[in-house]
Amino acid sequence: MPNFSGNWKMKSSENFEELLKALGVNVMLRKIAVAAAAKPAVAIGQDGERFSIRTATPVRTTEIRFRVGEEFEEQTVDGRPCKSLARWASENKLVCEQRLLRGEGPKTGWSRELTNDGELILTMTADDVVCTRVYVRE
Repeated sequence: MPNFSGNWKMKSSENFEELLKALGVNVMLRKIAVAAAAKPAVAIGQDGERFSIRTATPVRTTEIRFRVGEEFEEQTVDGRPCKSLARWASENKLVCEQRLLRGEGPKTGWSRELTNDGELILTMTADDVVCTRVYVRE
């Protein structure tokens, strides 16, 4: 089983503003969100199938706790409450599908994958828009 535990810093990010646009976030809030999320600090704790993921930016800190294969509540990247289900897509990759609790919006989800060279790739989706962020362990 892969070990996602540790503190991670972002090395690169692609399409974050486009993802926010697909979620319907207005221009001013997108600019603030992009600036605030430029250097998120991510701390992942893992105990077998149990995960805690804390993402801290100057504007907002979120934390989720879940067990692979069990539904849990979290928020989409734009802050809407949803039910989520994480499962293993491969030996080193977790995939999570999100379902909005109320209202309508694009189909969203995320995945986290550990690469052979020790990087963590976070992929966030809103319909067909994909944001990819690459992290390295601190």
